[in-house]
Amino acid sequence: MSMYIIVNCAISLDGKLALPSRKQTKISCEADIARVHALRNSVDAVLVGIGTVLADDPKLTVKEKYVKNPRQPVRVVLDSKGRTPENAQVLQGNAKTVIITTEECTRTIGNAIMLRCGHGKVDVRQAVHELEKLGIEKMLIEGGGTVIWEFLSMGLVDEISVYLGSIVIGGKESPTMADGAGAQRIEEIVNLELKSYEKLGEGLLLRYNVKK
Repeated sequence: MSMYIIVNCAISLDGKLALPSRKQTKISCEADIARVHALRNSVDAVLVGIGTVLADDPKLTVKEKYVKNPRQPVRVVLDSKGRTPENAQVLQGNAKTVIITTEECTRTIGNAIMLRCGHGKVDVRQAVHELEKLGIEKMLIEGGGTVIWEFLSMGLVDEISVYLGSIVIGGKESPTMADGAGAQRIEEIVNLELKSYEKLGEGLLLRYNVKK
């Protein structure tokens, strides 16, 4: 089994995910929010990094407002040092939660399933393999930029959906869709194939396949 991985995010015209403080910023329109909930409902798992959990405290569930009888995908958090708060929303509700730490972290968090992958930081390839063992065949990555780049740079992403909002955030410290180390050589650049584009509200929805 080879997991199918989709990256989805909303960015400003200048490619930013949030303010320099990393405070969540409304970029998506209502139509895009509805699309994201339908997308979540179509996958087996939704993954974010610990930075997103600490900055935004997302629930990562599918709201019945947008999808009738949602199936609630598994919520996955990459959390090398086990910093997920016990009262985090990602641990609440009727959806399962998997928290992936390193071998060095021994903490058990709430009622989450704990996976230990890698040393120093989470081994993403091993994490994907362990999630496949749990029956996850299709996964959505919602951020943040460091996590997205990690998956892209390893060639693990199949598809990208980006909502381009009609705002400009600015600031060299503002997080982008793909942070982390980035491509150091031309050969490391991730090449995409534009699959579709459409106007959605006041923004533009772009869909890409990742060339492999």
